[in-house]
Amino acid sequence: MNYGKVGVLMSDTRVLPQSHKYAVCAPEDTPIKDFYKGIYDEVFVFFHPFIKPISIGYDLFEPGTYPGKNDIIKKCEMITWKQFLSISETESYNQLDIGLRTRIMGLRKQYANEEISKRIQNACEQFQLIAPMEGFFPEFLMNKVLLSIKQEGHDWVWSGDEFCTERKLEYIDDLIKDNTAFRNQRLNLFTHNNEILLTTHWDSHFSLLCSDKNTINKIVDFADLEGFFCNDETKIYWSLQNTSLN
Repeated sequence: MNYGKVGVLMSDTRVLPQSHKYAVCAPEDTPIKDFYKGIYDEVFVFFHPFIKPISIGYDLFEPGTYPGKNDIIKKCEMITWKQFLSISETESYNQLDIGLRTRIMGLRKQYANEEISKRIQNACEQFQLIAPMEGFFPEFLMNKVLLSIKQEGHDWVWSGDEFCTERKLEYIDDLIKDNTAFRNQRLNLFTHNNEILLTTHWDSHFSLLCSDKNTINKIVDFADLEGFFCNDETKIYWSLQNTSLN
């Protein structure tokens, strides 16, 4: 401990202020809707699709050569979770989420499912599919999502890091054109007056769309998002909760 010039006790430990809830992902141990209560009425969980290369090399999907957003949209096919359930003979979205988390060692041993993880890996190798990466916005969907936000009257969005300690105002058209957008771990996008938030949990293969129900429905329909609305109990690790989605 140090004392200032007027004898006030000073601490050497710097403590960050609490993050603004309108700009960050809900924590893992709190019901998602409860975290955003009073800010966003509804939250929609949308799955990050698998990628099937069509006119681009399968072997390019490595850290040093991973294709850009617009290249993926033009040269690949989107495989939804529903399609992948059939391809991999996986029973439910819950199992698929658990299997994806197991692949990245994102679950404690008692919750992991190595059988589903291997099933996902085998299906990806057999059909040459790229599994979604955790903590990144999905390339296939982001241009449509951004366009739908623009249709709601927003030309600009703020982009921020995980805890939004750093943020930058972005012109939506520039983000759509930018082939390298969202490859640098920008985990939060929110409109200037906090009407809409897009956020991705660092260890998950889905994103959260937060707003009022009417706005969310319009964005979901326009961008053809696959997922579900949170209920009062839904948490980030929803696949480990008792309620099954299908």
